[in-house]
Amino acid sequence: MSKVATLGHGLPSNVSKSSQARREPSGGAYTMFTPQQVKQFKEAFTMIDQDGDGRLTESDLRLMLSNLGQTPTHQLLQSLLTSRPGSGGSSKGSASEGINFTQFLSMMGEHLLQLDPEQDLVDAFACFDEGDTGIVDVNEMRKWLGEMGDRMEDWEIERLFKGPFTDRQGRFNYVEFAKVLKVNDGDPERDDKLST
Repeated sequence: MSKVATLGHGLPSNVSKSSQARREPSGGAYTMFTPQQVKQFKEAFTMIDQDGDGRLTESDLRLMLSNLGQTPTHQLLQSLLTSRPGSGGSSKGSASEGINFTQFLSMMGEHLLQLDPEQDLVDAFACFDEGDTGIVDVNEMRKWLGEMGDRMEDWEIERLFKGPFTDRQGRFNYVEFAKVLKVNDGDPERDDKLST
Protein backbone atom coordinates (compact mmCIF):
# COMPACT_ATOMS: atom_id res chain seq x y z
CA MET A 1 0.00 0.00 0.00
CA SER A 2 1.39 3.42 -0.88
CA LYS A 3 1.33 6.39 1.48
CA VAL A 4 -1.42 8.04 -0.57
CA ALA A 5 -3.59 4.94 -0.33
CA THR A 6 -3.39 4.98 3.48
CA LEU A 7 -5.04 8.38 3.84
CA GLY A 8 -8.25 7.97 5.77
CA HIS A 9 -7.42 4.35 6.58
CA GLY A 10 -5.98 4.80 10.09
CA LEU A 11 -2.42 5.33 11.18
CA PRO A 12 0.53 5.12 8.81
CA SER A 13 2.40 1.83 9.06
CA ASN A 14 5.40 3.45 10.80
CA VAL A 15 3.32 4.68 13.79
CA SER A 16 2.57 2.21 16.56
CA LYS A 17 -1.08 2.04 17.55
CA SER A 18 -0.19 1.23 21.15
CA SER A 19 1.91 4.38 21.51
CA GLN A 20 -0.94 6.49 20.14
CA ALA A 21 -3.51 4.86 22.44
CA ARG A 22 -1.46 5.66 25.54
CA ARG A 23 -1.06 9.33 24.65
CA GLU A 24 -3.04 11.55 27.00
CA PRO A 25 -3.82 15.25 26.73
CA SER A 26 -1.60 17.57 28.71
CA GLY A 27 -4.46 19.46 30.33
CA GLY A 28 -3.13 22.00 32.78
CA ALA A 29 -0.04 20.05 33.80
CA TYR A 30 2.35 22.53 32.20
CA THR A 31 0.55 25.60 33.53
CA MET A 32 0.97 24.58 37.18
CA PHE A 33 4.71 25.31 37.11
CA THR A 34 7.13 27.89 35.78
CA PRO A 35 9.22 26.89 32.74
CA GLN A 36 12.24 26.52 35.04
CA GLN A 37 10.32 24.14 37.32
CA VAL A 38 9.10 22.09 34.33
CA LYS A 39 12.73 21.82 33.18
CA GLN A 40 13.78 20.56 36.62
CA PHE A 41 10.98 17.99 36.67
CA LYS A 42 12.02 16.86 33.17
CA GLU A 43 15.58 16.32 34.41
CA ALA A 44 14.27 14.25 37.33
CA PHE A 45 11.99 12.26 35.01
CA THR A 46 14.91 11.54 32.67
CA MET A 47 17.06 10.32 35.57
CA ILE A 48 14.34 7.92 36.71
CA ASP A 49 13.57 6.70 33.16
CA GLN A 50 16.43 4.20 33.14
CA ASP A 51 15.72 2.70 29.71
CA GLY A 52 15.03 6.08 28.06
CA ASP A 53 11.70 5.07 26.50
CA GLY A 54 9.85 8.17 27.73
CA ARG A 55 7.77 6.23 30.27
CA LEU A 56 8.38 5.47 33.92
CA THR A 57 7.71 1.78 34.45
CA GLU A 58 7.96 -0.60 37.38
CA SER A 59 11.43 -1.69 36.28
CA ASP A 60 12.60 1.95 36.08
CA LEU A 61 11.36 2.64 39.61
CA ARG A 62 12.78 -0.64 40.97
CA LEU A 63 16.24 0.11 39.54
CA MET A 64 16.23 3.71 40.80
CA LEU A 65 15.13 2.73 44.31
CA SER A 66 17.60 -0.16 44.39
CA ASN A 67 20.39 2.27 43.49
CA LEU A 68 19.30 4.30 46.53
CA GLY A 69 19.65 1.22 48.77
CA GLN A 70 15.91 0.45 48.94
CA THR A 71 14.16 -2.85 48.31
CA PRO A 72 10.75 -1.83 46.97
CA THR A 73 7.90 -4.33 46.96
CA HIS A 74 5.77 -5.02 43.90
CA GLN A 75 2.78 -3.48 45.74
CA LEU A 76 4.66 -0.25 46.47
CA LEU A 77 5.78 0.11 42.87
CA GLN A 78 2.26 -0.55 41.58
CA SER A 79 0.79 2.00 43.98
CA LEU A 80 3.31 4.62 42.82
CA LEU A 81 2.43 3.98 39.19
CA THR A 82 -1.35 3.97 39.67
CA SER A 83 -1.67 7.01 41.94
CA ARG A 84 -2.31 9.29 39.00
CA PRO A 85 -4.14 12.60 39.48
CA GLY A 86 -7.90 12.25 39.53
CA SER A 87 -7.69 8.49 39.16
CA GLY A 88 -8.92 7.54 42.61
CA GLY A 89 -6.31 4.79 42.72
CA SER A 90 -7.05 3.35 39.30
CA SER A 91 -6.06 4.69 35.95
CA LYS A 92 -6.60 4.46 32.25
CA GLY A 93 -4.29 1.76 31.09
CA SER A 94 -2.37 -0.54 33.33
CA ALA A 95 0.53 0.23 35.64
CA SER A 96 2.71 -1.97 33.44
CA GLU A 97 2.47 0.71 30.72
CA GLY A 98 4.06 3.20 33.07
CA ILE A 99 3.52 6.94 33.07
CA ASN A 100 4.65 9.58 30.61
CA PHE A 101 6.14 12.96 31.48
CA THR A 102 2.81 14.80 31.37
CA GLN A 103 1.31 12.32 33.83
CA PHE A 104 4.42 12.62 36.01
CA LEU A 105 4.11 16.41 35.99
CA SER A 106 0.43 16.19 36.93
CA MET A 107 1.25 13.83 39.79
CA MET A 108 3.91 16.21 41.08
CA GLY A 109 1.48 19.12 40.84
CA GLU A 110 -1.22 17.25 42.73
CA HIS A 111 1.14 16.23 45.52
CA LEU A 112 2.96 19.56 45.76
CA LEU A 113 -0.25 21.60 45.79
CA GLN A 114 -1.20 19.73 48.95
CA LEU A 115 1.82 21.40 50.53
CA ASP A 116 0.73 25.04 50.49
CA PRO A 117 3.44 27.18 52.10
CA GLU A 118 1.19 30.25 52.00
CA GLN A 119 -1.47 28.51 54.09
CA ASP A 120 1.13 27.05 56.47
CA LEU A 121 2.55 30.53 57.06
CA VAL A 122 -0.90 32.05 57.59
CA ASP A 123 -1.80 29.24 60.01
CA ALA A 124 1.41 29.79 62.00
CA PHE A 125 0.73 33.51 62.46
CA ALA A 126 -2.99 32.89 63.06
CA CYS A 127 -2.09 31.12 66.31
CA PHE A 128 -1.18 34.56 67.67
CA ASP A 129 -4.16 36.37 66.14
CA GLU A 130 -6.97 35.90 68.66
CA GLY A 131 -9.43 38.08 66.74
CA ASP A 132 -8.76 36.50 63.32
CA THR A 133 -7.98 39.94 61.91
CA GLY A 134 -5.00 38.95 59.76
CA ILE A 135 -2.81 41.20 61.90
CA VAL A 136 -0.49 40.44 64.84
CA ASP A 137 1.27 42.73 67.30
CA VAL A 138 4.96 43.09 66.39
CA ASN A 139 6.14 43.43 70.01
CA GLU A 140 4.36 40.23 71.02
CA MET A 141 5.71 38.39 67.98
CA ARG A 142 9.25 39.60 68.72
CA LYS A 143 9.04 37.92 72.11
CA TRP A 144 7.74 34.63 70.72
CA LEU A 145 10.14 34.47 67.79
CA GLY A 146 13.17 35.32 69.93
CA GLU A 147 12.43 33.09 72.93
CA MET A 148 10.45 30.04 71.79
CA GLY A 149 11.04 27.06 69.51
CA ASP A 150 13.58 27.65 66.75
CA ARG A 151 14.70 31.02 68.07
CA MET A 152 15.33 33.71 65.50
CA GLU A 153 18.19 36.17 65.81
CA ASP A 154 17.32 39.83 66.55
CA TRP A 155 18.44 40.91 63.08
CA GLU A 156 16.19 38.24 61.48
CA ILE A 157 13.19 39.45 63.47
CA GLU A 158 13.96 43.07 62.60
CA ARG A 159 14.23 42.21 58.92
CA LEU A 160 10.89 40.35 58.99
CA PHE A 161 8.97 43.22 60.56
CA LYS A 162 10.72 46.06 58.75
CA GLY A 163 8.86 46.94 55.60
CA PRO A 164 5.45 47.56 54.08
CA PHE A 165 3.56 44.91 56.08
CA THR A 166 4.07 46.61 59.45
CA ASP A 167 2.08 49.78 60.11
CA ARG A 168 2.99 52.72 62.39
CA GLN A 169 1.05 51.19 65.27
CA GLY A 170 3.31 48.12 65.23
CA ARG A 171 0.84 45.73 63.61
CA PHE A 172 2.08 43.16 61.10
CA ASN A 173 -0.32 42.13 58.29
CA TYR A 174 0.70 38.48 57.93
CA VAL A 175 -2.01 37.61 55.37
CA GLU A 176 -0.68 40.14 52.85
CA PHE A 177 2.89 39.11 53.68
CA ALA A 178 2.09 35.45 52.87
CA LYS A 179 0.37 36.42 49.60
CA VAL A 180 3.41 38.36 48.41
CA LEU A 181 5.70 35.46 49.30
CA LYS A 182 3.55 33.10 47.24
CA VAL A 183 3.62 35.44 44.22
CA ASN A 184 7.41 35.70 44.41
CA ASP A 185 8.02 32.00 45.14
CA GLY A 186 9.44 30.01 42.25
CA ASP A 187 10.32 32.97 40.02
CA PRO A 188 13.21 31.95 37.80
CA GLU A 189 16.50 33.73 38.33
CA ARG A 190 17.03 36.52 35.85
CA ASP A 191 20.30 36.52 33.92
CA ASP A 192 20.93 40.18 34.70
CA LYS A 193 20.88 39.41 38.45
CA LEU A 194 23.73 36.97 38.00
CA SER A 195 25.99 39.19 35.92
CA THR A 196 28.82 41.07 37.63
